[in-house]
Amino acid sequence: MRGIDLEVWPGQCFGLLGPNGAGKTTTIKLILGQSPLTGGRLNVFGQSMPKAARQVRSRIGVVPQTDNLDPDFTVAENLQVYASYFGITLQQITGRMDYLLEFGALADRAGTKIDALSGGMKRRLTIARALVNEPELIVLDEPTTGLDPQVRHLIWARLRDLKQTGKTLLLTSHYMEEAERLCDELVIIDEGQILTQGSPRTLIETHVEPEVLELHGEPNKARKIFDGIPDCRIESVGDTLYCYANDVKSLTHRLENHPELSFLHRPATLEDVFLKITGRDLRE
Repeated sequence: MRGIDLEVWPGQCFGLLGPNGAGKTTTIKLILGQSPLTGGRLNVFGQSMPKAARQVRSRIGVVPQTDNLDPDFTVAENLQVYASYFGITLQQITGRMDYLLEFGALADRAGTKIDALSGGMKRRLTIARALVNEPELIVLDEPTTGLDPQVRHLIWARLRDLKQTGKTLLLTSHYMEEAERLCDELVIIDEGQILTQGSPRTLIETHVEPEVLELHGEPNKARKIFDGIPDCRIESVGDTLYCYANDVKSLTHRLENHPELSFLHRPATLEDVFLKITGRDLRE
């Protein structure tokens, strides 16, 4: 890391966004006390890390990027075994079982083996499992990657419910829509540095124009459509041209005479901010 400086306040959803290799996973490992601190200071719950790593981890719930459920156990047994790692007795976790199963929409699957669950069910169980120790902070590493829209929206609703109860969420995601919907505050980082910070709405208003026109078709013909249009910032990716502007009405009128070109007119989003700040080059 190269000098990240941030504060996450109780009861908020804080987003940590960046391309592959930006430093998101390293930051999470530092917070969890899984990586040594080679410089600077890190306090979690007011305690110095990594010195207080054991105490801090007992107050955190973690949803890893990849599900690591035990396939030999049922849904309920996975929750029971995980609870034992925190010193939670079988009687104590049994008292919370109904809540955890209901939270994951798995009330009818308590006795089901993991291999019989769908991908969405496994992900919901992994999120429910992160709540067994009643954590104050929940770290979510790309919680909805690879899930269909129905499951994603259900998980988003569950995460909003957690925030309403006062839980603090630390979210990493490659879905900009997810971050835009859930986060109160976020940072975009790259190469171990914070490039920008703010609420999703503030970042959109600060970094990009309010309207976007995506134009698909033969590039040279498409570019001529933009001739004479003032204050139109153009980006090109393959056969698609992006026009970022305060008002694109004049462009949409021109396009009525060019049925061979298809276009999409939409408001700017957090994804536009992300691409402007980190670039459109592929990251491996």
